[in-house]
Amino acid sequence: MTERLADVSNQIRNIRQLEAVVTALRGIAASRAQQARSLLAGIEAYSTVVCGAISQALSLIPADVRPGSERRRERIGLILFCAEQGFAGAFSERILDASKGDLAGAMTFVIGTRGLAVARERGLIPSWSAPMASHVDAVPSLANEIADALYGRVTARGPSTIQMIVPRSDPAGAIRIEQRSLLPLNLSHFAAASESPPPLTTLKPQELLERLTAEYVYARLCEAAMHAYEAENQARMMTMTAARHNISGRLEALTHREQQLRQEEITNEIVELAAGAEALRERRK
Repeated sequence: MTERLADVSNQIRNIRQLEAVVTALRGIAASRAQQARSLLAGIEAYSTVVCGAISQALSLIPADVRPGSERRRERIGLILFCAEQGFAGAFSERILDASKGDLAGAMTFVIGTRGLAVARERGLIPSWSAPMASHVDAVPSLANEIADALYGRVTARGPSTIQMIVPRSDPAGAIRIEQRSLLPLNLSHFAAASESPPPLTTLKPQELLERLTAEYVYARLCEAAMHAYEAENQARMMTMTAARHNISGRLEALTHREQQLRQEEITNEIVELAAGAEALRERRK
């Protein structure tokens, strides 16, 4: 009985240590998610400014010579923003499931070490991969790295359409998966320039549009990567919250069992003492 009580006590100590680790991971994930959310407004504002500049640049180019009129064979490039680290539940699996219908024949770009492992388990070998940002300061350099990989592969034989599979969390904390178009530019999405005088430029309109398009791609990649970073940490926080609830339930059951075993041990000791006292009285008689 004593050995069983010691085993239960050791289990309680081990689970309390695990609870401390889970609580720390949850706190770190919550802090990172909040930091990403605080930066998203600035990234979205930057993207809006670039879109406005593209609208003005388009007003300088005659409609019949604007890009997008040429036709190419359809091939999709997919950028999948997955998880970099573990303890995020089925985060990467959900992203791969969301893109399952588009994977056949697509050129895939997988972002995130854990996501890459899950993709390979499913038999998907990406054309290019990179680690996901592990802190918010690494998001801009990640966006540049993805853009360079895209420009190196979007050639005459490369994909004609680039789509992004982006996870993002809503205000309630739930995570949804969105598919966003990156390239080519859908000119109908850009607001028509106002009737104000055209902007003064030092570049030819076509060259200006090309540079703004590169800036637009970078802005959209930054926005997608920050949303994915925030969503991954939100998923990790939710997973750790669920783990903590399970640990609390397990601790409650073990504590109750420990109390039962301790009571049984005390009862046995009392019985043994009473039996010893009775035997001593019998000998004295």
